[in-house]
Amino acid sequence: MDMGSLLSTGRRPSRPRLGRGLGLGLLLGSLLTLSACGTVSRFRENPPNWLSPYRADIGQGNFITQELADRLTVGMSRDQVRALLGTPLLVDPFRDNQWDYVFDIKRGDGQRDRRRFFVAFEKDQLKEWGGDPLPQVSGDLVLPMRPAR
Repeated sequence: MDMGSLLSTGRRPSRPRLGRGLGLGLLLGSLLTLSACGTVSRFRENPPNWLSPYRADIGQGNFITQELADRLTVGMSRDQVRALLGTPLLVDPFRDNQWDYVFDIKRGDGQRDRRRFFVAFEKDQLKEWGGDPLPQVSGDLVLPMRPAR
């Protein structure tokens, strides 16, 4: 076709319409980019379980079971109590007649459990003891070995 015949028919030659498709693509791309900004910050704060690093359970202090507490008897010496329960975590220099045993476990999933137990002496003889409810099970069951993810 020559130019003369195009002008006589009054029709313009057809050409691909890139402007409309390009504009729609840019609009969709910008919307996806803006929506991803909110998703990235939520993803950073609360990543999926399979992506988060392994965190080990951490236990600190003296783990005292009900079985150990049942072995205590009134009149035991400080050395006998130390041999049974271990060295106390807290010995207040202003209260020499009381020992405080604290056990704190921080689990890898963020949960925390703290138990307190005390023994009181009178004239270096065990007088009384008590505290939080004690578990019946051994420490191996409280701090299980979890498989790595």
